[in-house]
This record gives sequence, C-alpha cells and structure tokens, in this order.
Amino acid sequence: MPCSVSSTPEMADDARRRFRADGSRGMRVARSAVVIGCMAVLVQTASPVTAGAAPLCTPPKGSPRVEGESWAQRRLGFQRAWALTRGKGVTVAVIDSGVQPDHPMLAGRITEFVDLTGTGKRDCVGHGTGVAALAGGRDLAAAGVPLSGVAPEARLIVIKQQDADSDRAGGARLAKAIRTAADRRAKVINISITTGNSPELAQAVQYAQARDALIVTAAGNLDGDGRSAGPAYPASYPGVLSVASLGPAGAVAGTSDTVTRADVGAPGAAVPTAWTGGYHPGAEGTSFAAAYVSGTAALVRSYHPELDHRQILHRIRVTADGNVGQGSGRGMINPVAAVTAVISGEGPAGPPGGRVELAAPAPADHRTRGIALAVTGTALLLAGIAALGGIFVPMGRRRGWRPSRAAPVTANTAVSEEGDDEPQARPVGTIGA
Repeated sequence: MPCSVSSTPEMADDARRRFRADGSRGMRVARSAVVIGCMAVLVQTASPVTAGAAPLCTPPKGSPRVEGESWAQRRLGFQRAWALTRGKGVTVAVIDSGVQPDHPMLAGRITEFVDLTGTGKRDCVGHGTGVAALAGGRDLAAAGVPLSGVAPEARLIVIKQQDADSDRAGGARLAKAIRTAADRRAKVINISITTGNSPELAQAVQYAQARDALIVTAAGNLDGDGRSAGPAYPASYPGVLSVASLGPAGAVAGTSDTVTRADVGAPGAAVPTAWTGGYHPGAEGTSFAAAYVSGTAALVRSYHPELDHRQILHRIRVTADGNVGQGSGRGMINPVAAVTAVISGEGPAGPPGGRVELAAPAPADHRTRGIALAVTGTALLLAGIAALGGIFVPMGRRRGWRPSRAAPVTANTAVSEEGDDEPQARPVGTIGA
C-alpha cells in the first residue's frame, strides 16, 4: 500500500534512546494526526547501553483513549459467548515482553508474573501488554472504553522472555518459558513470537503438549521487502495452533507470512488494544491475531473441560468461517461457533444449551503464496484512527521487536537451526498504527 508519513529527527532520536540494536530495526511511529490509511517505519540503530548500567526501560506511551468499537470485536462477536462462558477456570500463559500490571485492562488480572530476563516485572516494549489484553483483558465498556479481551475471566500468567534491552532472546529462553508455563498448568499458551527450529524448542513444545496445554502461536510476518524468513517455529511443529493475520475485508493481511502453515486466521490489521501508558489505536501483525485465538481457546476450554488440547484445536479449526484464499488456513475464527457447535464424533460436549449443528467446513488452505490485504477496508479504518488527532504514539523496539514484519535473514538474525546453535526469537506484531 503506497503511503507517505513524515517523521522528525526528534522521533528518530527517541527511537535510538529507547531501543538497543544488534542489527536492529527501530521504532514505528504512529502519528495519528497525519496518518491516513498508511504506516511508516523508521529504521534506526540505537547506541548500546554502557556495560554495567541499569537496564533502560522507557516504554512507548500509548494513546489515552480508544475511539469506537473495533472492527475486530464486531467481526468476532465473542461477547455473544459470554452468556455461556467468560473463560473462568482456564489458565492462559502469555509468553512475551511482560505487561504493564496496573493497566486498566490488566490490573488484578495477572495471577503470576515470571521474569526470565532479569529486567523486572514490567513491559519496556508494549507488545506483551497488547497481546495479554486481547487474550484476557478486562471488559472496559462500563468505563466508556469499547475494548475487551476475549476471555476476561481466564487466569493470566505472564512469562517475560524478552525485553527491549535483551541482545539475544533465543530458542533456549523460549523453550524455558514454554516449560515454565506448562509447569504452572497453563491450558492455553500464547506465543506471539517466532524463531528457528531447534531440538530444545521442539522438546519444550512436546513437554507442554504432554501436559495437555494447547499452544497458540503467530504464523509470522513478512519482512520489509515482502519476503518470508522461511518456516517459523514453534508455529510449524505438529499440534501447535498456528494463526495468520486477516484484515477488515476478510482477506489475508499483506504482512502475514504464508510460508508457515496456518490453521486459522484472526484479526491482525488495525486492531486497537492496550499499550503501555494507554492504548494502541491500530496494532498490526500475527502477534495480535494469535491473542484473539488464545482467548477463544480459553472460552472453549472453560465450556468444554472434558476436551483435550487436540480436540480444542480441532474445534477451533472446523468452526472457522472458511478459508478466504491462500495462507488463511480454515479462515476467520468464530468464537461463538467454537463454543457452541455440536461436532460429530467428539463425544460428550458439556451442557446442550445454545449449541448449533455445524455444517462441513471448507477445506484448509496451506499454500505458500501470499495475498495482499484488501486496501479499501484498511484505508478507511486507518483514516478513522487518524481522527484521534494530535496524539503521538511513538512505538518501537530493538531488532527482535520488529514493526509488523519479520526481520530479514542475516548473519545476525538466525532463524533456523543450521549455522546457529540458538535461533533468535522474534515477536511478530507491529508497534505502529
């Protein structure tokens, strides 16, 4: 999508101050007064932190408000399932950059916060706050904020495995995070991060699955040149629920990496969510799509506690709305159908109230050619976001926290086991509107 957004030297300086780099990409700027249907990325290299200095944590500050209910909430309609379940009794682990614990959507919602980075129980990026809020954040409608997590009564465990000041958060730490989640009996594990294949990571996934955890992960994003870094992990492992990003028109988002197998799609373009210090008016990427699916999985597990993780994955896949083209898997998730549908051969499925018979689903599509995001729907939506007017939402991160796209394969950004003993984990969501 062609676009033009101006930036200032002050914004670039701010990006350098905020995030370290090891071949890193800098921040994406959401300048809502001038953004009309487009986004811009500032590619910067930050100065390294002096050895021995306290880790710098100056998280990007979000917008103070959200304007109107998002297309994603309207499209998914997950509130209609709340008469049956809000996710109570299910533990969801969010493996990410941590969270802002006192954010209105998350205050009192975090059961446990595990920091594997040694940088403190905080979110220096914003990414983890946004992901956790969509999966299980509090419903703020009564407070005048039209935003809610899918499963607002699920138990949330936060496992911080990445920080803005971390140089390498590779497969080993991600594997440890997965095992940590499984040991805490998480039944849904959200991983909005991609990395390369490694035996240690594969074994951690198997460890969690043996404890009946459903792993939901982002399928990954294309790099800035529209190229794939290759199959992403853990999304490519058997039994992992891999999620593509879909836009307002229902098509696969232009940034969604279709090389990696996708089981389903979910909203991942122009998605409002919580952010450090406020709200993000339009997050992008498979990171946020995965969060919607994790919340849906929590609803299903709460309503159907007799089903194991394989049956939950199957139920979410077959109740999706049907593939919408290459790279969409079974298509957009349908939270209400996932909770209420009667599925042949599944066995006992909880109380009968409100369920519907399910038609045969359209075949999944795992082909690897990408489809561009429908321009018109996104442009109109982002034009609405621009009406916020006069509010800067500087969002950025170090190399791992790429603005909406996967980092290209270079000597410093390994994404496969070959030639690198510890593949790099990389979050796969934007930090720009």
